[in-house]
Amino acid sequence: MRGVRPEADPANLATIAKEWLRLGVIGFGGPPTHISLLRRLCVERRGWLSSGDFEDAIAATNLLPGPASTQLAIYCAWRLRGVIGGVIGGLCFITPGLVLIVLLASVFLAGHPPTWVLAAAAGAGAAVPAVALNAAWSLTPTSRIRIGTSRSERGRWILYAAFGACAAALFGAFLVLVLLFCGATEVAIRRRGIAQTERHHLAMIPLGVVHAVGLGGLGLLAWTALKVGALSYGGGFVIVPLMQHDVVANHWMSAGQFLNAVALGQLTPGPVVQTVAVVGYAASGLAGATLAAVFAFAPSFLFVFIGGPRFQQIRANRDVTAFLCGASPAVVGAIAGSSVPLGLALSHLWQLAVLAAAILWLFVLRRGVVTGLLGAGVLGVVLVHFGLAA
Repeated sequence: MRGVRPEADPANLATIAKEWLRLGVIGFGGPPTHISLLRRLCVERRGWLSSGDFEDAIAATNLLPGPASTQLAIYCAWRLRGVIGGVIGGLCFITPGLVLIVLLASVFLAGHPPTWVLAAAAGAGAAVPAVALNAAWSLTPTSRIRIGTSRSERGRWILYAAFGACAAALFGAFLVLVLLFCGATEVAIRRRGIAQTERHHLAMIPLGVVHAVGLGGLGLLAWTALKVGALSYGGGFVIVPLMQHDVVANHWMSAGQFLNAVALGQLTPGPVVQTVAVVGYAASGLAGATLAAVFAFAPSFLFVFIGGPRFQQIRANRDVTAFLCGASPAVVGAIAGSSVPLGLALSHLWQLAVLAAAILWLFVLRRGVVTGLLGAGVLGVVLVHFGLAA
């Protein structure tokens, strides 16, 4: 990495805490907003990093599993004041949205929440399958460019995406294995030659289950959160298929409640991964929310602190690049495939109309996700208030 610009203003820990906390409060809109805010702060306003340094940081953090924009926030603070700066910056960036999402979770998961809260949650939740499809669509061009343009590479992209989609739609417990399998297969193909490896590895499709056997209660919750934090390659929305099966199978939340949790994660500032705190709250109250957040975000800190000094080597490593070329289309497919069980979780006929409106909003009008979810929530309140929906 190139060094910090010599004309940069000094950054003490108090400044990092104040600025990263501000980013955590205003960071609505997901990774594009977070990246823009960090660039404005670190490159344009303060001159802490050069433009080249910042672009290198984006490229490097996108190679790591986990929420990339959160890792970028941690990395920028780490560049300024080392590990302690990274810890303070990361915590200040994550905490505002985390506190807000837990407060909202306590309201809509209460024993008898107000009718308008349920209506707003049902409306916003109805739009979530469309948001999943939109997330997959937005990730597709980069993923296809990454793997290559030859016929065999395009064919493998389709195959990996299909594996991810089928796993998310039908076999949620296998999704982690499928992501790892696709990445490892691409590594092997690029190492040993396409024809020989395709024959060998496609014969391995019947996979055994490696799961958190024997874990229960908080242990299983911790495993689910760790899986989200350590294996969410690509966009933040991949947490949905990674969590969906565990959440419903372990009776922490109903399928409909999980829809609402995903909507909350999109509407609050900070990374979408904070949705895991809602799941933790449903499973075991405030202690569960805290445990889930710790296990979901701890890998991001470790990846940055351990990998930060080696980002150039990581970016240049062919096996890392190959693994992501295989895992990335599987992630895209998994996000798209998650829309199937998310859609099946809709329990009211009027929610289908809201879903159709969300598809129109995102794909035809090409408007934003946050405004779409807010509009869907308002629509749900209006329909229920005027007796047009039950």
